Amino acid sequence: NCQLDRRTLSICISMIENGVNPEALATVVKELRKEAQEVELNIKAKETSQRRK
Repeated sequence: NCQLDRRTLSICISMIENGVNPEALATVVKELRKEAQEVELNIKAKETSQRRK
């Protein structure tokens, strides 16, 4: 399980079929997930901080 929804998986497959390096694409997907997780954590921390005020 690559943890991608159908639409995202379809886009990735299409990109690979059109010549994108699969390993590079996997690296980008992992990096985007990592950044999204960091953004979520920052948002939650900010919300928690604002509630305490």
